[in-house]
Amino acid sequence: MSTSYIAGSAVLGEGTTVGHFCVIGEGVTIGAGCQIGHHVVIHDGTTIGDHVRIDDHATLGKQPMRAANSAVTRDRRKPPARIGNRCLIGAGVVLYAGCTLGEHVLVADLATLREDVRVGDFTIIGRGVAVENQCTIGRYCKLETNVYLTAYSVIEDRAFLAPGVLTSNDNFIGRTEERFKHFKGITVRRGGRLGVGAVILPGKEVGPDAVVAAGAVLTRDAEAEMIYAGLPARPFRPVPEEQKLDRQGWEE
Repeated sequence: MSTSYIAGSAVLGEGTTVGHFCVIGEGVTIGAGCQIGHHVVIHDGTTIGDHVRIDDHATLGKQPMRAANSAVTRDRRKPPARIGNRCLIGAGVVLYAGCTLGEHVLVADLATLREDVRVGDFTIIGRGVAVENQCTIGRYCKLETNVYLTAYSVIEDRAFLAPGVLTSNDNFIGRTEERFKHFKGITVRRGGRLGVGAVILPGKEVGPDAVVAAGAVLTRDAEAEMIYAGLPARPFRPVPEEQKLDRQGWEE
């Protein structure tokens, strides 16, 4: 006897297994060879590729909530979430509707990805990472444990965000109507790297292959291939040649 609810219009591929006490909504499509853990909730219309593993207590495709005084969240139903082939979704993960994952993406335990977030192939989203709405994350990126990525941010391919990186998109800290004209997330260009506990202020850009050192506070744009360190962060020295992305011999 099944202990899970699977809607009549849901489609499960060959060899897919479902744990106990799961809820799989109307119009959900799950590919072949997937492993669905216990107490997983998959909301209506969510699409999941082949050979995806989803661990216990994950919630996929939930519609966003909106507080009465929210500055940026709108009352608009989002399209279903889409998850590519061979992704790994950890325990307690929450993926909102409108979220799209490429192939071979790992989202570790307790991470949250908000609506309208796009993640490229082979990217790793670490434990406890929070990605706010309207963010784009490229291919082969790593966002390590407890990174906070503010809304309207862009992270290009091969970027690295170390544990505890913090970002912001509001220089007005939630006051005055002027702030609504200036919301802007951060941008990390291809191969940019942010050290442990770095803080990146609203609208700042980290250039290609640039590095923001551990504990630094970036209040200006970081030029390509330069290391920035300090409070506030200032140019320290060029990135060593052997550390540059194009010297690593990695496949694109």
